[in-house]
Amino acid sequence: MKRIQDNHPLIRKGVFSIVLLIMIAVVHFGVIDDIGRSSTESGFKRALLTFGIARSLNGIISVAQGTEVALQPAGMGVIFTPGQILDPVNDLVERFSWVMLACSTSLGAQRVLLDITAWPGFTVFIAALFCIVLLATWFPNTVNDRVYRIAYKSAAILLILRFAIPMVAIANEGVYHYFLAPQYERSKQQLEQTTDTIGRIHRASQENLSRKPGSLLDEARHLYESASRQIDIDARVEEYKVAAANVSEYTINLIVVFVLQTIIFPLIFIWLMIQFIKRIATS
Repeated sequence: MKRIQDNHPLIRKGVFSIVLLIMIAVVHFGVIDDIGRSSTESGFKRALLTFGIARSLNGIISVAQGTEVALQPAGMGVIFTPGQILDPVNDLVERFSWVMLACSTSLGAQRVLLDITAWPGFTVFIAALFCIVLLATWFPNTVNDRVYRIAYKSAAILLILRFAIPMVAIANEGVYHYFLAPQYERSKQQLEQTTDTIGRIHRASQENLSRKPGSLLDEARHLYESASRQIDIDARVEEYKVAAANVSEYTINLIVVFVLQTIIFPLIFIWLMIQFIKRIATS
């Protein structure tokens, strides 16, 4: 990297110096850090909330799986087993909870890395390198070309590393709000409703199953209620199937949202950062 020579117009040096001073101020006051930290916190809270929804759904499905409803009207036996319908979905939900745990961990790691890159010593070192570049720009004879090139490249590379994590967080949050938020909100709401639905179906299936021996009239009433439940069994099976289909659809939607936000987009940004660093190092 060639320095701005003394025979270049004064205005060019001035613009270059102003840009460097702005960078020093941004690094020192941590404006981008604050925005990045806020963005990371928002994503972290969403991931934890979704992880909680996944665990709640997994719990209610496991409870429903562990029950059987036996109906025996007029000696004809019918056994209603929710586990047969919910078992494949429960496997998906368990994997979903692990994905959400990994995404929450990724966002937590980003928060820690943001604090590390915002370390004051790192900031002071970058500012010192920029001061050397400014000194070489206005007083060329005080700094030789080799020192200038080292200071300039080092400052540029460290600046990229300094703002990599907050820029990832800001970019992720921007992509989320513009493209992923509607899908996330709709899927989260539907999973919460599906959790309530499965719980309601399970409670309804367990009502009046345990009874004490009674009179002939009580026995006749129980026989009638059992027959009524058998008639209703197909409706409950359909409700479970609809709930299972909803779980599959909206769980996959949420996996897509968080994998994009915590894995795919950060990897793309890291790749771009590496390309910038390579270009600066070889220039």
